[in-house]
Amino acid sequence: MRDWIINETTTEIDSRVIDADSAGKIGELQSAIESVIRGKAETVKFALVALFAKGHLLIEDVPGIGKTTLSNALARALDLSIQRIQFTSDLLPSDVIGLSIFNQQTSDFVWKAGPIFSNVVLADEINRATPKTQSALLEAMAEEQVTVEGISRRLPLPFMVIATQNPSEHHGTYPLPESQLDRFMLRLHMGYPSLEDERRIVRDRTELNPLEFVQPVMSQTDILELQKRTSQVRFDESLLDYLLQIVDQTRRSDSLELGISPRGTLALFRSAQALALIEGRDFCIADDIKRLVIPCFAHRIIINSRSAGLKNKTREAEQILLDILQKISVPI
Repeated sequence: MRDWIINETTTEIDSRVIDADSAGKIGELQSAIESVIRGKAETVKFALVALFAKGHLLIEDVPGIGKTTLSNALARALDLSIQRIQFTSDLLPSDVIGLSIFNQQTSDFVWKAGPIFSNVVLADEINRATPKTQSALLEAMAEEQVTVEGISRRLPLPFMVIATQNPSEHHGTYPLPESQLDRFMLRLHMGYPSLEDERRIVRDRTELNPLEFVQPVMSQTDILELQKRTSQVRFDESLLDYLLQIVDQTRRSDSLELGISPRGTLALFRSAQALALIEGRDFCIADDIKRLVIPCFAHRIIINSRSAGLKNKTREAEQILLDILQKISVPI
């Protein structure tokens, strides 16, 4: 597993992983999105973490919090194409991926690309579609391509899926299976705004939607370059040992039926690199890992029947991870 870790003694690392110009653009990007999403600086930062780490994002919260607005603001500020797919029980895989249509004039089949061929794909209320349609996203999320009728078609880069779901209302829904949840690098909860932030939201929308004033801050080329620089952020061996101890404890815990997979390990590793880059560092610290453990791991673990309570399984999963963090010594 350590083959993919950057080693300072064997690999030459660009000492300017994050230069002043890139740091300035990242700051402008955060400010542009936060001008629309009030009082959620950490949520905005973690959304950028998923993007720069080439991951996908699951936002789970009640309706009207701003999940769709966050996705639109991100796409506008990055000058990326975005397609919104409203997932419903009658949605078909071809409605997502696309299909070949017979052209009577040419007597041939013509490929019509679906909305997944976009830089940012907003899968709204993903748990309302059937498992067959949900699975249409799996290849795209893992390999940045889709295969239809034996032909593989590459997706535009950068490519990111932002999915939303309502955790409170489950009538007529199809909960995402573990294999699909594991494809999401981070799961976020936006939460209600403070009273002061909500006052600003109301005032901002008295006449015009602030989303209309968001201007592009970065180009596609800028994003691809930052994704490349993310992989160059240094990750010390002691930090890797710390990360692996956390993962190992999830697999040994008596409270958990399913621990963290190797894909989850890689997700935390890469997201920690992205967080360091966003905060202007060319190296990771233990705090990067601690801040990301819950958004990166909580949706990947399964609580066993003996430990599961009757109410909020999400909070129980988060508490188990916090307990694991308290047991493991932080590297100095």
